[in-house]
Amino acid sequence: MKTLRKTGLLLLLTAGSVVPLLAQAASYYLYQLPDGSRVMSDRPLYEKGHQLIRKSGQVNGMGHLVAGAYQHRGSTRLAQFKHFEPLIKELSKQHRVDLALIKAVIRTESDFNPNATSRKGASGLMQLMPQTAARYGVSDLYSPQQNLDAGIRYLRDLLNRYDNRLHLVLAAYNAGESAVAKYRGVPPYRETRRYVKKVMQYKTFYSRD
Repeated sequence: MKTLRKTGLLLLLTAGSVVPLLAQAASYYLYQLPDGSRVMSDRPLYEKGHQLIRKSGQVNGMGHLVAGAYQHRGSTRLAQFKHFEPLIKELSKQHRVDLALIKAVIRTESDFNPNATSRKGASGLMQLMPQTAARYGVSDLYSPQQNLDAGIRYLRDLLNRYDNRLHLVLAAYNAGESAVAKYRGVPPYRETRRYVKKVMQYKTFYSRD
């Protein structure tokens, strides 16, 4: 079987068309590559740097994830936000986490793109890392319900751990709890410090709603 990757999409090529091949396969595997692109195959890939992010018995619903690393902008982003707002509000109340904080984290992490995936493997609306997702029982990183629920629960746990000190909560969300413990505060990472500042700015913006 020949494969061709173009603009982050792996096409499975045979003498016939792509669709018949996909229809015959029993399982489909979606991988994230180190450069942020994605490939889909009908069999496991063991190449170095290929991170499995989705396995499914059906091809339906997989296609939009193959090219889903792009970020929604402008009116499209606003439409995405409006679509998820009721669920975000519900989970905010359920887990007792400030709605403006949740919106600010999502805006900073994924710009409300449910299919966003970082080069480090963080996925979905709240850019959960695989280990965090496993910690909160997530089976589908790209399920908005599961991703939001786990991300908000994680924020709740961090708020409890750091006694509602938001700069530590956000630093831990971005760089990890071990980094905050190591430096006894916000780590001296440029990315993390920019992240904390950016989320706090968005939080102020969403607090006006």
